[in-house]
Amino acid sequence: MHTARVVIDPAFRIGEADRRLFGSFVEHMGRCVYGGVFEPGHPTADPLGLRGDVLELTRELGVSVVRYPGGNFVSGYRWEDGTGPVGDRPRRLDLAWKTVETNAFGLDEFMVWARAAGVEPMLAVNLGTRGVQEALDLLEYTNHPGGTSLSDRRRKHGAEQPYGVKLWCLGNELDGPWQVGHKTAGEYGRLAAETARAMKMLDPGISLIACGSSNRGMPTFASWEATVLEHTYEHVDYISAHTYYDPSDGDRASILASAVDMDAFIDEVVATADHVGAKLRNRKRLKISFDEWNVWYQSRLRQDLDRRGWVEAPALIEDDYTATDAVVVGDLLITLLRHADRVGVACQAQLVNVIAPIRTETGGRAWRQSIFHPFALTARHARGTVLRTEPVTPSHDTKRYGPVPSLSTVAVYDEENGALSIFAVNRGETPLTVEFDLRAFPEFASTEHHTLDGPPRRLDPAGRITVQLAGASWNLVRST
Repeated sequence: MHTARVVIDPAFRIGEADRRLFGSFVEHMGRCVYGGVFEPGHPTADPLGLRGDVLELTRELGVSVVRYPGGNFVSGYRWEDGTGPVGDRPRRLDLAWKTVETNAFGLDEFMVWARAAGVEPMLAVNLGTRGVQEALDLLEYTNHPGGTSLSDRRRKHGAEQPYGVKLWCLGNELDGPWQVGHKTAGEYGRLAAETARAMKMLDPGISLIACGSSNRGMPTFASWEATVLEHTYEHVDYISAHTYYDPSDGDRASILASAVDMDAFIDEVVATADHVGAKLRNRKRLKISFDEWNVWYQSRLRQDLDRRGWVEAPALIEDDYTATDAVVVGDLLITLLRHADRVGVACQAQLVNVIAPIRTETGGRAWRQSIFHPFALTARHARGTVLRTEPVTPSHDTKRYGPVPSLSTVAVYDEENGALSIFAVNRGETPLTVEFDLRAFPEFASTEHHTLDGPPRRLDPAGRITVQLAGASWNLVRST
């Protein structure tokens, strides 16, 4: 049994825990939309076809913002296909996922779903096969009150009031050769800058996200961010980051340490953005929108794509998650919180069926996967100011990342409500006893903690937690 000690002090402030850190992602991929959020005729579906059981679980999960409609899908998408009478909508081939898109669910249905789910919509524009004008058209349809062709078309479609979408992604992963409309950094940077400038002329109150690298392993990583931001820095508010962690090789020690890679990724993107800001003599500090992240058994995707032809909404990467995967998700959430001063938006990909915390059966039940629980706990309790913790912890070796600290922690202090929440994960294979030093909170008393291996339990008087679940857990402490 190993022991670690954590000092927590309200003076060690990082930043506020932005509610947008607890975002999710709905893409027209697999059964995320069709059979996921949308299934006309399902026993729980409303007259529009929105599944009530999925809406209920989305609210329970605590999702704050949802990115739509992609993802790779958006780079070939015509947004207007998903508006107007459903019977008049065209069927299209989607090159991203080799499927037939019926367009039975589109922008207007998504906005109704977002209101019902209580989430903020985050829309992506197509900068793969389209450009400035199409982005402006979408923004006008979505946000302009009325009196123009496009805004009046929205009203005719049943939305009298503008949708008021504030968060916009300027395309998706256009550094990737797999992307429809793949571009060089210079090509994308120029297009994104002109699109951003025009969109803010139409609606100055929006926030814009430029595409960063698709992952830290891309050969153009960092140089892509630098070039793109030299074009877009003054026009955008965020640079995106995406990452997935694949447990397929069976290297459990390394997958449990995945957050070490995410932590380095964030630091490197921040350094690159700040370098460009300094070079341009611009005092603005860009934030990161980490709008795709999760555990993903990626080796299974190619098999799914190769064994079929053009079909509607096939089952794609419907991964079954383990307790180990849930621990990794918990640690990735801890890492996002630890960077609350520079990460302002984050979206776990995806919400339903596709590498998702929620799964469904067509015509049947919906259920929570293991990764649902750390997300829901964190979204529920991480409210207030994020505090930097000072752990004294043993380390252990991993094949992928070398020696890593066994204990990963963060704390969130809700001063207004007098609550302190501590989140901790043991990345190692050996059980770890953790002692929390709360001398800076003398009026607080430990109440209970949650772990992945059972129901909430009370802490002992000394504030100790012993992690028992395969050497890894998710713990929570709140004040009385």
